[in-house]
Amino acid sequence: MASMTSTTETVRAESTDTKRVLLAAPRGYCAGVDRAVITVEKALDLYGPPVYVRKEIVHNKHVVTTLEKRGAIFVDETQEVPEGATVIFSAHGVAPVVHDEAAALSLKTIDATCPLVTKVHREAKRFASDDFDILLIGHEGHEEVVGTSGEAPEHITLVESPDHVDEVTVRDPEKVVWLSQTTLSVDETMETVRRLREKFPKLQDPPSDDICYATQNRQLAVKQMAPDTDLMIVVGSRNSSNSVRLVEVAVEHGARAGYLVDYADEIDEAWLEGVSTVGVTSGASVPEVLVRDVLSYLAERGYEDVKPIVAAEESLLFSLPNELRRDLKAKNGADADKVRHDAGSLH
Repeated sequence: MASMTSTTETVRAESTDTKRVLLAAPRGYCAGVDRAVITVEKALDLYGPPVYVRKEIVHNKHVVTTLEKRGAIFVDETQEVPEGATVIFSAHGVAPVVHDEAAALSLKTIDATCPLVTKVHREAKRFASDDFDILLIGHEGHEEVVGTSGEAPEHITLVESPDHVDEVTVRDPEKVVWLSQTTLSVDETMETVRRLREKFPKLQDPPSDDICYATQNRQLAVKQMAPDTDLMIVVGSRNSSNSVRLVEVAVEHGARAGYLVDYADEIDEAWLEGVSTVGVTSGASVPEVLVRDVLSYLAERGYEDVKPIVAAEESLLFSLPNELRRDLKAKNGADADKVRHDAGSLH
């Protein structure tokens, strides 16, 4: 996915006397989030409410609230789902024990785990079967980390940051591999890997990059924008790891200030004092309607000139979960492989 550095160079050459917005592309929904949200929507249409969802389907307040209004019931634990009901597993993935819990309650399960997270799960199982020590780079307690760790708990050690590397021990330095949570800061993750490799020279890399394409692309766009940005506004929820990282990346790469907001009305007008250029982007679980609200807010305050900063092009789509596709086809022969659909409140 080619970056468009010339766009940034053009922006730098222009005058900053007038108010303007730099709008990141890509931003917002990634393929895994799109798949997960549509899974809940179509399950509600097909089975009727209520449909239970274990944990937040994606980490976004607006998405969760909107789906709740349609009849989705979000629960923290599998045991909260009534016996025999339908439950959807979130995009972040679950440990094998969760599947066992669902089977014990005779639940109809639909697994909306992002395929890129599933890839990491498979890597964990494969390296564990070969008796490797697995160093999982991620944040303790994050649902994705909990799910991946559950695939091979006796083989996985969590490494939260470069500062934690000194505490890491392994059984055999000759058989050690790193994996990572998919939504981390690319730069910090690679610094952690560098430190780990200093300690364990035989450290193996995963067969493919674990940090997802969408996370990387959104961070790349922010890196290009940040040096020319007085204020970076990231639309996203505070429990969204990739959204939080975007704010950090913006400040690290030159933005004078950066803030995370769920909605436009959370913007403090004081942030705009003395600001010529505002950068706007959104996390991978954020519907575009929320970004449009932010742009409208800014336009009302004189920031009408919007310049896209294109870091990459994205066209990836994921098929819906097999369980849902089967039932959709059985009912009406619909094109269940088609993930995107007409624009609505969440798209």
